[in-house]
Amino acid sequence: MKILIVNAGSSSLKYQLVDMDGEKLMAKGLVERIGIEGSKLTQKVNGQEIVFEQPIKDHTEACSLMIKALTDPEKGAVKHMDEIGAVGHRVLHGGEAFTASVLINEEVKEAIRANIPLGPLHNPANLMGIEACEKVMPGTPNVAVFDTAFHQTMPPKAFLYGVPYEYYERLHVRRYGFHGTSHRYVSKRVCEFLGLDRFKTRVITCHLGNGSSMAAVDCGKCVDTSMGITPLEGVIMGTRSGSMDPAVVQYIANNEHMTVDEVLNMCNKKSGLLGISGLSSDMRDIDAAADSGHERAIIARDMLIHGIRKYIGSYAAVMNGVDVIVFTAGIGENGAELRERVMSGFEFLGAKLDPVKNVEGNRKESIISTDDSKVKICVIPTDEEIVIARDTLCIVTGKPIE
Repeated sequence: MKILIVNAGSSSLKYQLVDMDGEKLMAKGLVERIGIEGSKLTQKVNGQEIVFEQPIKDHTEACSLMIKALTDPEKGAVKHMDEIGAVGHRVLHGGEAFTASVLINEEVKEAIRANIPLGPLHNPANLMGIEACEKVMPGTPNVAVFDTAFHQTMPPKAFLYGVPYEYYERLHVRRYGFHGTSHRYVSKRVCEFLGLDRFKTRVITCHLGNGSSMAAVDCGKCVDTSMGITPLEGVIMGTRSGSMDPAVVQYIANNEHMTVDEVLNMCNKKSGLLGISGLSSDMRDIDAAADSGHERAIIARDMLIHGIRKYIGSYAAVMNGVDVIVFTAGIGENGAELRERVMSGFEFLGAKLDPVKNVEGNRKESIISTDDSKVKICVIPTDEEIVIARDTLCIVTGKPIE
């Protein structure tokens, strides 16, 4: 079966087409600047690129253009959209309503709408992508794969905040966690790679990119994660502040005559590596500046490393030890120097990094710990799209999701 994977943003739509017989990538595309001047579609199939530059007023037009590109006689991937058996959609926030991926119906769409207050930037766009696909591909099953679902196994002691319980009951204030498909993929894949039983293995997953999150995965289940009710909590990120005393919001608002919304916008878009360094949100720029002696870039990098180390230590405590520490996503997969700095001094935990293996371990599945390290340290490139494709296939064929 061929599965179409759709990730709809407010003004963009990313997609991939995967032949599940061998899990072969058939096409990859991006529709950008939807509803904005300069909108276009770019698609690659077998090294051939197709580009459509034209006005795209909404997600329905974006999906129609996607179909046109996928079925292009010369550079397309399929002859007709009937060849596609189902569509899998990345949906940011499922709240507490969803602990696993589901076949989309009106009830599911209503639940996604109900969670818009928890995911105001992403859920409306995800919903637009779903409804657009329903409109241009009538009769094709659609499946929702939630970023938050993997973390729903956390116990109350991990997901509750120390505010009056009524706010959890009435407003659903709690930690939800994100990057769930990535944490789920790498925690399972690293055990396969190492030949371990994931249901008997304690794994700390470090998803480090422009957005970063950590998770404690004990015997296949998430028991704690760093992001919270939104993706703002946790380690500092490209433009996000990460965890801080909530009184900081009030203090800045009062002194700078800003609203709470304005302060939170600053915490989301102008903070983190960018805010501390004053230079960039890109770790490559931070590293280059830090290596040349830029003081604030050094501080920004040190803050990120310090935060990651704190989560590794705390998650080892939460799980009464750790068997595997795995790095993934853009920084995690490519940042040999950062991995070395993060793992320095963790010998007391039984985790010993091999400097040579670490340098050679970028961008591929690899063991980067020493042969005598009690804790295995690994790099596993993430593949969130294949998780979406596999879940979609299982749901439409009636097979259990692993």
